[in-house]
Amino acid sequence: MNEQNKLQRIKLIGERIKQLRFDAGYTSYETFAMDKGLDRKHYWRLEKGSNFTLSTLIRICDIHNISLKDFFKDID
Repeated sequence: MNEQNKLQRIKLIGERIKQLRFDAGYTSYETFAMDKGLDRKHYWRLEKGSNFTLSTLIRICDIHNISLKDFFKDID
């Protein structure tokens, strides 16, 4: 896998996190982060595809009541 493909996949993960927030009815990442007990700056970075841990991704999935399998469903 080349670096460009890796960066594109990371961007897709961030976009998926953002879409989950919108699907939950939140237009503001700040409000979502505060309501869910997340640091707003850290959450913003997640949506932008910054480097994050698997533990954080699991927490996001738990907040949205979805499995990792469902999270990655449309991400190649």
